[in-house]
Amino acid sequence: MSEPSQVVDPFQSIRPYRDNEVADVLGRMLRDNEFVDVITHYQFPRLPKWALRILRPAVRIALAAKVGEIETVSSFQKLIAGYMTKMISRTTSRLSCSGIDQLDPQEAYLFVSNHRDIAMDPAFVNWALYQYGMNTVRIAIGDNLLKKSYVSDLMRLNKSFIVRRSLKAPREMMASMTQLSEYIDHSIMTGHSVWIAQREGRSKDGNDRTDPTLLKMFYMSHRKQRSFSEMTERLNIVPVSISYEYDPCDAMKARELAAIEETGKYEKSQYEDIDSIVKGITGAKGHVHVSFGQPIRGNYETPEQLAQEIDRQIRSDYYLHPSNLVAAGESIDAKTEQAFASRLAQVSGRAEDFLRNMYANPVYNRREAEALTQKEADSHA
Repeated sequence: MSEPSQVVDPFQSIRPYRDNEVADVLGRMLRDNEFVDVITHYQFPRLPKWALRILRPAVRIALAAKVGEIETVSSFQKLIAGYMTKMISRTTSRLSCSGIDQLDPQEAYLFVSNHRDIAMDPAFVNWALYQYGMNTVRIAIGDNLLKKSYVSDLMRLNKSFIVRRSLKAPREMMASMTQLSEYIDHSIMTGHSVWIAQREGRSKDGNDRTDPTLLKMFYMSHRKQRSFSEMTERLNIVPVSISYEYDPCDAMKARELAAIEETGKYEKSQYEDIDSIVKGITGAKGHVHVSFGQPIRGNYETPEQLAQEIDRQIRSDYYLHPSNLVAAGESIDAKTEQAFASRLAQVSGRAEDFLRNMYANPVYNRREAEALTQKEADSHA
């Protein structure tokens, strides 16, 4: 008698971890010396490297005690939520959201979001959903950020799934994008909301633009079954606009843009991505606002048409902070103007122009989006 064949999981290589995998993954992370050293360095940033090795056994025991009872993704996320609450109180002056009351807690949505911060954008979306009694999202994350196995494990424990951006061969890229398209559709159809940035990489210049290529990827697994417009309705797409009063990584982004303009390229240091993640998490942000748009309904026959509607909502709903208005040349109170001047003082030359525009561009984009909305309203009047 032949052995029963096991069901093949087509998404195993990219999907988040499941509850029955949590204990093994946590055990593997605790055995990873580099992971333990990173946690030690985070807790004691001024200690020399040789001291990290000495503290390693004690930190490992403390971590084991902290995660010893965790056996599900939900319990792991509750642990993360505790740290998230502390982080919010330490690094934000206020956290608010709008538009969430238009969403149905029983529905699953594909949240297409602007992108400012690698870790905090989806974290703030999750916080808003959690406060509203909705399930947290599955998070799309590029494999360029997962070079360390413990980082990959940590993200997949927190409901992240992998976008393979490092592939170069056309056939491999096509297969990967089709798998990703299938996974996003599978998630929505089985009641799991998804968060994905509107294009690859953070918007370092403050110009939020949806890449039609991303929307083409959504359609890859639907082409033989339904029209592009039918896919749009099926995926329940909701644009999300996240705005930070202050971006902890603004100076780093401005220097990068200035270097690219000057030399045509920018070489990242070995740990720059990790450094920007830590800085984004721990740096002061001021007021942060998450704005949920309206689920997209209607006849969008091309990726370009859909991208235009996503852009319109993201730009129209972008919450403008005093820092944005000052950067765009509006006169605000002296305290705000002085605070923004101190941000500019972090950089010099062309980097100063890039930093100013990073905050000013959302103002210009919102005015443009509002004018477009008014024009459309007038045409239908």
